[in-house]
Amino acid sequence: MEPINVSLKKWMKKNQSFQETYQKMKQEILQDKEIKAVIEAHEAIDDQAIDRQLMTLYEYYSQNRDCDNCPENGCINNVLPGYKPILNVEGDTFHLTYEKCKYTRIEEEQKRRQAKIKSLYMPKDILDARIESIDSQNADRHEAIKALLKYVHQIDDGLPERGFYFHGPFGVGKTYFLGALANEFADRGIETMLIYMPEFVREIKSSFKDDSTSEKIESFKKVPVLMIDDIGAESLSSWFRDEVLGSILQYRMMERLPVFFSSNYNLTQLESHLAQTSRGDIEELKAGRIIERIKQVSTPILIHANNRRES
Repeated sequence: MEPINVSLKKWMKKNQSFQETYQKMKQEILQDKEIKAVIEAHEAIDDQAIDRQLMTLYEYYSQNRDCDNCPENGCINNVLPGYKPILNVEGDTFHLTYEKCKYTRIEEEQKRRQAKIKSLYMPKDILDARIESIDSQNADRHEAIKALLKYVHQIDDGLPERGFYFHGPFGVGKTYFLGALANEFADRGIETMLIYMPEFVREIKSSFKDDSTSEKIESFKKVPVLMIDDIGAESLSSWFRDEVLGSILQYRMMERLPVFFSSNYNLTQLESHLAQTSRGDIEELKAGRIIERIKQVSTPILIHANNRRES
């Protein structure tokens, strides 16, 4: 058994080391500009109150409090990641609360916006498209950009009844225009569905397996804003053209819900394309009905510029 005087010496040495560390930490905390200002502004806070609540002050001192100095992903190393501490005083008592840091608020806003844009097989760069990023140097697309900006101003007064039918050569940015508009709608809390036409056809075909065809068609009918990218990119069966596409357009026409399209075809060319079924039949009358519905829910806009994919 260790003699009591040896144990006492060890305890005193250890306790002295603790006191030195404690005093050093205390002085360091009290030199913090924000903590110093809070203490000086409240006369009721004396040295005893500080000693009693030093761990609370230390927690505040050790956290990232300045969003301008935060890493890119926010206050990730704080007690509550993504939140910064707020120090309040009542009498001689400190109260520590946490609020969302700037980066947490930005991330939540981005998630909220992204939730407003649903897509079927659209590339990420399209989903991140913004009007200010559209190349406006080419004079051939100026009219299209003007129409886009005018439309955006109208959104603030309510959802317009008609969308756009963007058409033009391959690779001139028609899909990017759709993505930019989708983000404008998302900024205003308006839900948008972006669908790539060839994958849309395959999606409906695959839904036969789980009997979800009607459910999916209903969702395309009723979403506030529908965008169909690359219509005319593949041959359609009579059933898909009339019962799926025709049904969706008919409903949206009656309910005055806008539809946006992009296509390499103008409407005359698209009508000719839709008249030719996947079986090789020519059905001009039924194709004409689809075109009339497209005209009711959208306004043709020509985008003509250099092929961006070759530059």
